[in-house]
Amino acid sequence: MIEEKLKKVIDEEVKPMVAMHAGVIDFVSFKDGVVHLRLSGACKGCSLSQITLKEGIEEMLKQRFDSVERVEAVE
Repeated sequence: MIEEKLKKVIDEEVKPMVAMHAGVIDFVSFKDGVVHLRLSGACKGCSLSQITLKEGIEEMLKQRFDSVERVEAVE
């Protein structure tokens, strides 16, 4: 299932990278091509979090999964 594969990549690759900057990122859901992630810790409110989300995480997931169209942060 795509959600399990997305969660695995986020847990194994994205979380450690974000944690190095005292941030926390959690997979919430995947629906209609959109990956929903929750940002907390130092990521919440950080001016660079949207750049990390769009240019880093979104691009990586789009390259690996054809069904991913975009990544969005949710509360």
